[in-house]
Amino acid sequence: MITGILGVLGLLTAWFSVEFAKDLSKNKVSLESETSFATSSAIGFTTNFFDTLGIGSFAPTTALLRGFKQIQDRVIPGTLNVSCTIPVVAEAFIFITVIEVEPVTLIGMLAAATLGAWLGAGIVSNLPEKKIQMGMAVALLITASLMFSGMMGWMPGGGDAIGLSGGKLIIAIVANFILGALMTLGIGMYAPCMALVYFLGMSPAVAFPIMMGSCAFLMPVASVKFVREGSYNRKASLAIAIFGLLGVFIAAYIVKSLPLNVLRWLVIGVILYTSMTMFKSASKPAEATAIK
Repeated sequence: MITGILGVLGLLTAWFSVEFAKDLSKNKVSLESETSFATSSAIGFTTNFFDTLGIGSFAPTTALLRGFKQIQDRVIPGTLNVSCTIPVVAEAFIFITVIEVEPVTLIGMLAAATLGAWLGAGIVSNLPEKKIQMGMAVALLITASLMFSGMMGWMPGGGDAIGLSGGKLIIAIVANFILGALMTLGIGMYAPCMALVYFLGMSPAVAFPIMMGSCAFLMPVASVKFVREGSYNRKASLAIAIFGLLGVFIAAYIVKSLPLNVLRWLVIGVILYTSMTMFKSASKPAEATAIK
């Protein structure tokens, strides 16, 4: 069963990779001048390194890309999904093979997240910049709140189950569909998916293959839509994809664990600050935010 899941994931990733490579080749002479490949590479390595250790990459990547003025706000959702697809798929292969999850639960939640992302990406890729700014501001605020709740011990403690059935399984599938759709707007899936898993009484360890697997399945599907719409930053996405993958392997096979509490508090602060700047940008008249 696991072999089949990973086989499908490999096919989806190959499909995305072909679309991504074709688009990069088609637009290689018009890559974004405001984007530094070196800076984006450093951002991608750092955020995906800590993503593998459980911090999440979307919110920190957003904060750093905006802080270093690498991309326009309008293309942030697409860039997050496209750039992190390959690193997250690598994480999923690592965690799905080493942590046991009941197959029906895993497949149901992965399929729901993927369908949600397919529908969500088609909407988000065509939104105007100000709506994206407001959506991202809210998404970052939610992410910071969930991370803060986890740090304060307010999250449910979980149980020891490795699978669900009946009403709990239906709740998990519906909730993961919604989380998949929201992820295309830039709401990272790790914190809310972990909260969902805990709330339903599953083992905390099970959260890793479910949340990373969900992201890995939905991201190639969503990213193909963003690529076809041209609604992403090509240079930043390429840099983050390459060096993010390097960060994943170093974190998973060399570092494995770090004392992360202080870093988590720092990330919460940075996310809150970025959320506030997004709210500020979204509240300005359209002409004031036309050029970044």
